[in-house]
Amino acid sequence: MALYLNHAPKTLKLALPVMISQIGHVMVMVADSAMVGQLGPVPLAAASLTNSCFFIVLAFGVGLSFGITPLVASADGEGDIPRIKKILFAGLSVNMVFALAIFALVYFGSFFLSYLNQPDEVTLLAGPYLRVVNLSGIFLMIFQTFRQFAEGLSDTRTAMNISLIANGLNIFLNYIMIFGHFGFEPMGLLGAGYATLISRIFMAISMGLYLYWKKNYRHYFHGVPLRDIRWITCMRIMKVGVPSGLQFFFEVGAFAIAAVMVGWISAEALAAHQVALSLAAITYMIASGLAAAATIRIGNQMGLKDAKTLKEIGISTLVLSVIFMGLAGLVFILFNDYLPQFFIDNLEVVHIAAGLLLIAAAFQLGDGVQVVSLGVLRGMEDTRIPTWLTLIAYWGTALPLAYLCGFVFNLGVYGVWIGLCLGLIMAAVLLSIRFFKMTKKLLENPEFEK
Repeated sequence: MALYLNHAPKTLKLALPVMISQIGHVMVMVADSAMVGQLGPVPLAAASLTNSCFFIVLAFGVGLSFGITPLVASADGEGDIPRIKKILFAGLSVNMVFALAIFALVYFGSFFLSYLNQPDEVTLLAGPYLRVVNLSGIFLMIFQTFRQFAEGLSDTRTAMNISLIANGLNIFLNYIMIFGHFGFEPMGLLGAGYATLISRIFMAISMGLYLYWKKNYRHYFHGVPLRDIRWITCMRIMKVGVPSGLQFFFEVGAFAIAAVMVGWISAEALAAHQVALSLAAITYMIASGLAAAATIRIGNQMGLKDAKTLKEIGISTLVLSVIFMGLAGLVFILFNDYLPQFFIDNLEVVHIAAGLLLIAAAFQLGDGVQVVSLGVLRGMEDTRIPTWLTLIAYWGTALPLAYLCGFVFNLGVYGVWIGLCLGLIMAAVLLSIRFFKMTKKLLENPEFEK
């Protein structure tokens, strides 16, 4: 065990800025939920519905951008600067095409929310809010391109700093736009949407300008003619990115469809779902930061052809995720009655959310192991089989069990979350088995150092 934990300091050094940055993104959602929650359960339920519908497609885009990191990390391990340049511009091209596609898809889909069988008062608020937040997705994808590029070069701090500034900006704009301050008229839920849009525009511009003007990165932006942005490079990014996007899509999609199921129960249940999910998302981002660090370090070892160190890094990161998520689960158990009160003072919503946090505590370890396993496998450029495994775990297991427990066994919103919990545990088991199988294969490969 000591051998594996020797890798922990370097992994944590890379992971900590990503964790802070990722938590910062979630804190935008948490801040939105907490501030919108002051308007009542209906606006909070509308925010939950919007986030579910938007992130189910945006999750694919974020996963797609993850295809850049292991390729850059591998090229950096080999010292191949021309290839890094091509990956950057090819990645930007791929992500922008996708960003425009999802914008069109979500925009037209926003007019059909009533077909989801949600309360009328919820869909009435959700439509305009979704259309504003949707526009921010284009700028988030630009930011993600530059972020994954920088992280592939082991720079995880720049995105963290910009994200933190943007989060502060978002909270300030929420304050003046939702409630009406400094001469602004109160805009309610729609104000939260405009705050998110402005903060994401800031993130995209700041990240791009920083990398372009920074001496260490400037040379990556020059000397790449358009003819060098080859289809083969784009395809290699998509070979890793599309399966990664589908993996995120299946997981986020399961929670999004679960939110729709919860909306069939009541607006209060949907608001409680949003509260509990916001808190669970914070802990998920800790594990996600570890996964990002694992992708970078594993990618470097792939470039160096060092299978033994690769396996040690993977196991070390899995151990760290178990420790962190175990502590998070304990916090949920000890403070489940108190944490929801930061979001809303509706007693029914608080009571439901407190029960959901106990179920969230049960799936913390599974959630941490599955996301870190995906990060490790992504660094090995092994994405096809893991994509099928996530499909089986989330759509073949979690969603059917969520419906069965929630509506056949009449456990309501708690049954829906029990189904999600079981799906996460299955994902953790399947993906960790895949990791050990792939590392054994690499150790037997004569091209890799033992």
